[in-house]
Amino acid sequence: MGWVHPDISLEEMVKLTKGFVDILILASGYQSSGRIAHWDAQNIKKVFHWGLFFENVFSRLSGSDAYQDSVEELDAALSEMTSDASFPQGLAHLSSAILAKARGYVLEHLIHTLPLRVAHLREFLTAVIEMELDELLETEHDCLNAYLKKLTLQNRSLISVPDKKDFLKDSVISSQEMAPIKKNEKSIADDLTKYALQEILKRKCAVSCISAVETGLDIILNTIRHKSESDNKLLNEQLKHEKAPMNVEPLLEFITWNHWKSRNLSYFLDKRTVRLVSGASLIFSAPKVQWIQVFQGLNISAKSSDNDFSETIELLLLGCIASRWNCLIEHFMHVSYYSLTISEQYHELCNLVFGRSQSLNSTDETMISKESSIIEYLTGVLGGQLHQLWKLSPALAAAAIPSWSPFLRLYLSEIETQFKGKFSMTRCCNCSKDTEEHKDCELAERIWCLYIFHLARLLAQNVHMEMR
Repeated sequence: MGWVHPDISLEEMVKLTKGFVDILILASGYQSSGRIAHWDAQNIKKVFHWGLFFENVFSRLSGSDAYQDSVEELDAALSEMTSDASFPQGLAHLSSAILAKARGYVLEHLIHTLPLRVAHLREFLTAVIEMELDELLETEHDCLNAYLKKLTLQNRSLISVPDKKDFLKDSVISSQEMAPIKKNEKSIADDLTKYALQEILKRKCAVSCISAVETGLDIILNTIRHKSESDNKLLNEQLKHEKAPMNVEPLLEFITWNHWKSRNLSYFLDKRTVRLVSGASLIFSAPKVQWIQVFQGLNISAKSSDNDFSETIELLLLGCIASRWNCLIEHFMHVSYYSLTISEQYHELCNLVFGRSQSLNSTDETMISKESSIIEYLTGVLGGQLHQLWKLSPALAAAAIPSWSPFLRLYLSEIETQFKGKFSMTRCCNCSKDTEEHKDCELAERIWCLYIFHLARLLAQNVHMEMR
């Protein structure tokens, strides 16, 4: 039978749903232009009324024998709408089930906003309280006292704020108590304040967890840096008492190796980098047409600032490795000291990169499609200005540029230009001018990072396969 609502057609329902989507985007804290969306109590009430409208539509349908047919018809129309390449990916799961409890969905969007500002929270609570008082006014003479009594009775069931010591334990309890409202449970309108406070406390638990993770990262970073400094100090002390000159060189190389590993690992674990990885992961989860639009906007603003341009390049590189972030850090932490000189590492890299066939089988093409799109866009953005990569972490460029990509050949060619002392727009070091071998300069560090993420990892995989 299909859609059978007596007062609204399927086409009108879909059109209103598109308007609801626009409101949800604003409820997520930002306008379509990217600017902050400001909400007052009156507009918050209006968006809750939008939610009530959709709930009433499904309430009317629920009394019909053709309810399931209507739902299936609407879901098919919603699926066609959300599958459009330009549709917001954060709302791609929109369905009749969500619209049937739309006020709860609105509540989540209005609370789980980044960042949750005091002014927004104040306006939100004002709207919630006023809506509850309006509901009570229809049945209670003294609605204010009735509301306060209701809050008192609910006080025991509300989630307690987790303290700093036991927030993980409390957050587990909270997640059980704050389960989504089921179909047969009491409507959110009957306990709007309660559910609003639950969402606020869920938000607080999430912030507490993030804060704990950041604290843990700080501890790890400080430990890495302290260990590196201690090792370097110990080795320097040994060098002072070293009598055999032939043993000095390996110790100096190990000090340099240890310094490089500590510095590049610190970049991967830095809070700023982790936030950029999170942002890159979100951006590149969208279809290509959408994330290109994001970067086109970034490029417009980046033209006036060299720092902004560097951050755009950094985001693109991080997008290549966001899905394998943990694996890269684990590999980097397990890297052992290699006694090969920088010259030897460089020549092995050239043999790997320039000797590799550019042909890829269909399986490889499927696996690398996203990275390939990012690298292709990055190549166009750089426009041959490979020296822009020198402004970023050597480990980032080495880990993000795939071995199969022609872009790695361009990057290594730029390194080769400097390695052989030829002209380059930006020099990493002055070793060539002084006819010195590259050992502890930035260029040597970049070659070392490429070796670690391309050759050393490949060798480790081969050893693993042989052991199997």
